[in-house]
Amino acid sequence: MATKAKRKPSAAFMAPLTPSASLAAVTGSKALPRTEVAKKLWAYIKKNKLQDSKNRRQINADDTLKAVFGGKKSVNMFEMTALVSKHLKK
Repeated sequence: MATKAKRKPSAAFMAPLTPSASLAAVTGSKALPRTEVAKKLWAYIKKNKLQDSKNRRQINADDTLKAVFGGKKSVNMFEMTALVSKHLKK
C-alpha cells in the first residue's frame, strides 16, 4: 500500500501580499501571506466582539473594518474573504 504524500501548501497561497492602507489598520503594513491576513483579521474580529451573536456567520463592521468591507455595516464570512482579497496586492 502506498503511503499518502503530505500535502504541500500552494506557493501562490503562501506568497506574501501587501495590504492596502485600510486593511493595514487591522493587519499591520508588513507583507503577509493570505493565511496570516485571515488569522489577524479573525483575531481583530474576536477582540472587538464583531461577530454577530445570533448569526455567527455575520461580521458586524466597526469603522476600521467598514473601510475594508467597502462601507458595508455587516458581511458574511464568505463575502468577507472576497472583499479582503481586493485589499491585497503582490
